[in-house]
Amino acid sequence: MKSPFFVTGTDTEVGKTLISCALLRKAQLQGLKTIGLKPLAAGCVQTNDGLQNEDALALQQCSTVKLPYQQINPIALEPPIAPHIAAAEINKPIRADRLVGYCRGALMQPADFKLIEGAGGWRVPLNYRETLADVAKQLNCQVILVVGMKLGCINHALLTYEAVMRDGLTVAGWVANQVQPEMSRLEANIETLQQMLPAPCLGVVPYQEQPTPESVSEYLKMPSF
Repeated sequence: MKSPFFVTGTDTEVGKTLISCALLRKAQLQGLKTIGLKPLAAGCVQTNDGLQNEDALALQQCSTVKLPYQQINPIALEPPIAPHIAAAEINKPIRADRLVGYCRGALMQPADFKLIEGAGGWRVPLNYRETLADVAKQLNCQVILVVGMKLGCINHALLTYEAVMRDGLTVAGWVANQVQPEMSRLEANIETLQQMLPAPCLGVVPYQEQPTPESVSEYLKMPSF
């Protein structure tokens, strides 16, 4: 099985889902079969089919291999808070090996480009001993880092890169995603990241009022795999 890509961010709300969906669309345009997973999601809403998350639904829609929702997002938590806190409140602790098992089952499906979207940043806790990074490590993922372009992003990007490398994984590339209409010295910040992050830049995505996977995919290139 090819190593999947794990999409993490410098923070929450930096556009991980948008970039993930755009990469899935770009892979589809290249004739590749794709799978997008979000094994852990907080901030889910109750539907006739149970708790569902809008990010996971977007990944499901953008994947060419159509999996049941429960395979894409096996752990769905209702409160829009840190996942380990949400899970503790309903007495359903999260374990890395459980998430890994769910992912491995879904990733057994034949596909050319397989992507797992994280929740928040690299060190989001699952419990008091494990973080979501442990899932990426056990699955031997290549990591794609989404950098939300705002004040402080350089520090967050460098720290995340260092943490990924220290965990023994490869950063396959990073994306600069402009999450605000205006950012002071945007180009200088991007130039600094290009000089200081020793990984390929997969694209610079400008701010869009109503972005879509298709419109964003035009600014991205696929990671090597």
